[in-house]
Amino acid sequence: MMDNTIFQRGDTHMPSDMAGQLDYTADRIGDASRADLQVMLRRAALMIRNAAPIGLDVETEDALLSIAQELGMTRNDMIRYIVKEWLETNAYLPVREIDEDGDVGGHA
Repeated sequence: MMDNTIFQRGDTHMPSDMAGQLDYTADRIGDASRADLQVMLRRAALMIRNAAPIGLDVETEDALLSIAQELGMTRNDMIRYIVKEWLETNAYLPVREIDEDGDVGGHA
């Protein structure tokens, strides 16, 4: 993530995904430095160059799209979520801790 002050404001947080970062910066283009824009554009170009669609069989693709639509997620967000959950479940990533005594703000 960039060190520029545009990304350290308290009103909103910089998204962690590249597309979100590009959208966020586009909305605040006047505040972004030339160096930050160059870094973001180079990262985006590298990601596009290395991007390859994940080919799935028809049944899996249909199920994935159906669930993503039900949850209001994109196909790629759903794939990221599934992979992260699998990595956590199989101890490849640390499991997120839930603060059971904390305030849930109306959400369980």
